[in-house]
Amino acid sequence: ESCGGVVSCVVRGCPWGLGSPVFDKLEADLARAVMSLPASKGFEIGSGFEGTRMLGSEHNDEFYMSGGEVRTRTNRSGGIQGGISNGEDIVIRVAFKPTSTITVKQRTVDRAGQDTELRARGRHDPCVVPRAVPMVEAMVALVLADHLLRDHAQCGLLEPVPFPMGED
Repeated sequence: ESCGGVVSCVVRGCPWGLGSPVFDKLEADLARAVMSLPASKGFEIGSGFEGTRMLGSEHNDEFYMSGGEVRTRTNRSGGIQGGISNGEDIVIRVAFKPTSTITVKQRTVDRAGQDTELRARGRHDPCVVPRAVPMVEAMVALVLADHLLRDHAQCGLLEPVPFPMGED
């Protein structure tokens, strides 16, 4: 048999202001990236599907000032509000399905359209989740790097880094 599971990923220290309110929402780009991974079947950010069981007054992240910075008392939004990072931890979860290649007999159809049975042979992972962890982290890092570069080009959030010139 095989099993699936959930990979949680937390980004700490992400600057506020990455993303866009319409076409390049940060959470949409994160979802697109991790949902492109093999066997991924679900994406949540912040409170995710649990948030549907809450009232708006319960779910809203209240803002407050702390040491000259705007913070939120809770993080149900998962660090992204309106498609834009808010400076809090970005918290996502990605669901992965069980591996379909298993050594248990399964009914299928052959190329001729005839009912048959299949039993996989060889070495196959019973669960892809351990292998998915670094892939989720890498995809999240790529999306954030892309948004940092966009922000730098548009807003100048980061200081420019000089390109190393070759020696003469």
